[in-house]
Amino acid sequence: VQLQASGGGLVQPGGSLRLSCAASGFSSGYYAIAWFRQAPGKEREGVSYISRRDGNTYYADSVKGRFTISRDNADNTVYLQMNNLKPEDTAVYYCATALSYVGEWFQGYEYDYWGRGTLVTVSS
Repeated sequence: VQLQASGGGLVQPGGSLRLSCAASGFSSGYYAIAWFRQAPGKEREGVSYISRRDGNTYYADSVKGRFTISRDNADNTVYLQMNNLKPEDTAVYYCATALSYVGEWFQGYEYDYWGRGTLVTVSS
């Protein structure tokens, strides 16, 4: 089981980025996937989540209305579309998967596998 996050970069405030989480060794469509982020000097926080069966999505309050998580089963990839980015969105973003039921999607301990992060920097 491997996850590879990509798509980070430098963007101006108000700009957009799309992060990708490519899965290998398993079918991502059958498992819950979440995005987390960690900013310098801050704790890791859950950003968004897509459930394994019905595809329900959840978001942190700080990103609601700006970020959208989606899944492409054909590509075995989960995306995080980030619009209207703000400087406070600057962080390393990670994707993670859980092989069993997730009770609290925003808690890192719920997840079994993590990908390497991708850095998002929002700055003018």
